[in-house]
Amino acid sequence: MTIRIISTDGKSEWNAIKRISSRFDTAKESGDIDDFVRSVISNVRARGDAALIDYSLEYDKSFKGRIAVDKKDIKAAYDEADPDFIAAMIHATENIRGYHEHQIQEGYEIRSDNGSIMGQMVRGLSRVGIYVPGGTAAYPSTVLMNAIPAKLAGVDELIMLTPPPAKPEILAAAFVAGVDKVFQVGGAQAIAAMAFGTESIPKVDKIVGPGNIYVTRAKRFLFGTVDIDMIAGPSEILVMADSDADPVYVAADMLSQAEHDGMSSSVLLTCSEELAEKTNEEISSQLETLSRREIAKKSLDDYGLILVCRSEDEMVGIANTFAPEHMELLVEDPLRLVPEIKNAGSIFCGPYSPEPLGDYFSGANHVLPTYGTASWASPLGVYDFIKRTSYTMYTKEGLAAAADDIRAIGKAEGLQAHVAAVDKRFE
Repeated sequence: MTIRIISTDGKSEWNAIKRISSRFDTAKESGDIDDFVRSVISNVRARGDAALIDYSLEYDKSFKGRIAVDKKDIKAAYDEADPDFIAAMIHATENIRGYHEHQIQEGYEIRSDNGSIMGQMVRGLSRVGIYVPGGTAAYPSTVLMNAIPAKLAGVDELIMLTPPPAKPEILAAAFVAGVDKVFQVGGAQAIAAMAFGTESIPKVDKIVGPGNIYVTRAKRFLFGTVDIDMIAGPSEILVMADSDADPVYVAADMLSQAEHDGMSSSVLLTCSEELAEKTNEEISSQLETLSRREIAKKSLDDYGLILVCRSEDEMVGIANTFAPEHMELLVEDPLRLVPEIKNAGSIFCGPYSPEPLGDYFSGANHVLPTYGTASWASPLGVYDFIKRTSYTMYTKEGLAAAADDIRAIGKAEGLQAHVAAVDKRFE
């Protein structure tokens, strides 16, 4: 197979990028799905565990009638796992914790000369729920990336929901990350259960974690009843490469995202026609070795793109407009370009920093903004699991000094009782 190669001319590239972005509109057009998800939410809210059991019996043929996973089974999954896998998980956990520790925030207090006090408290949320998909693949890395920042933030209780039967790799990761409780529930019904609470599953303050369109829709509908991390879309990667980049690496990195999902997007920006052609050849060759090649092929057919640009500045401009989830800089001295990349979820610099390094091991979070939302959204972090509360204590003298200003603003807004709440204290 070959990916479309387009030479930029100020118009052709934007038409191609618009076509890739249209997959976002396609994902939004889901009236039947929306109706089904709303019915699931209503059913779970009304019937609790009974609704969860009915859905599991219908959609999860391996369901054995047990929603909660016993702690001894979580420990057993850890004890029985491949030692190399456990060692890798522990090493990754150390890196993730080390990176995210720098995000921990502390409160502050300000005391003025007149004795007034202003302050802010920072607390972890009381209870957070993680959703971990359980389809054709296991995602233990998702457990680590969501649970570790939550624990560092000081979340009191961390629960996890995953479709039955809970995969042993996911249970082992839950043990490593310190998840408090695990429940075997999947789909939109899992999101509803965490949002409202059931007989078995406690209501949470926030839901994090990826999922299919049913899960994503449920998170969107329930935002406000409960907080969520983000509305995540299909994965995407944009590679910026110069003429010295190795096409073997470029092709491998584009395929690493294409194998996720048929709606994933892989884009290469380069000023080298030779690299564009060689990368295309490499993609065709490497594709044949993949077990998920049909998924990757569909992704590249529909949403793969190679742009041969006229300058490095043009590449940077296109990248910032695209605002990719993952960005790779396979160029000479990549760190010089990092300040120029204003819109990207995570940037990977140089030939030995492939995107899967971030997915699994380096420590930076792999829960990243998609759909072009990297122009305003950030990766998941400790800051997503905290709440801030301000507090104020003025002395009588301090309030007296501020009274005229408060009166002026209150009168301008027409809020007489606001003004009176100050004046009554000095009558």
